Amino acid sequence: MTESARPAIVSAGAESSEPMNLQVPTIRRPATYRDILDAPEGMVAELIDGALHLQPRPRSRHARASSMLGAKLTPAFDEGVGGPGGWWLIDEPEIHLAEDVLVPDIAGWRRERLPVFPDAPHFALRPDWVCEVLSPSTRTYDLTAKRAIYARHGVNHLWFVDPDAKTLEAFELRDGSWTLIAALHDNEIVRIAPFDAVGFDLGVLWTDTGSQ
Repeated sequence: MTESARPAIVSAGAESSEPMNLQVPTIRRPATYRDILDAPEGMVAELIDGALHLQPRPRSRHARASSMLGAKLTPAFDEGVGGPGGWWLIDEPEIHLAEDVLVPDIAGWRRERLPVFPDAPHFALRPDWVCEVLSPSTRTYDLTAKRAIYARHGVNHLWFVDPDAKTLEAFELRDGSWTLIAALHDNEIVRIAPFDAVGFDLGVLWTDTGSQ
């Protein structure tokens, strides 16, 4: 690849004391899906506003929070065990929204909008709910660029989980803008739209609590 043909790349630093062995070239052209396919193995690659964003796999605390949130929501809302069902809940789906390609930590689709689960490498239908687990390397664009893209494409619900602060903030899209509908911390009970039919202890997401 020539210098003039290199894409815009934003490389998030690894969440450790060791710097990532990645170079950030000068912006030359908008990134494309080809750049995602050519991304280094083991990196999460996204296209956000024409730039290729690369970040390492999440650290263990981040992964634990994401996994436990999915474990708490899936039985009641995906499987319909002890709850209403009616959802597809997916970890780290690749979602194509016009020119943007995003990989949230968890996303959900109402089955009334997605009756048949697709057998495809990515989703073209916008999700009804998205959760981003914040980490030092992704916090800025999770809270800004990605948040704006979700609103622009009509995602109805957006949650931010912060394992370091032990918080969950939930937003609902109203008239094209995000409205904060809940802000929880530590081990408060989570019973928030669109998953307000069954509650759970937020403390199960954190690694240093004894919540069950």
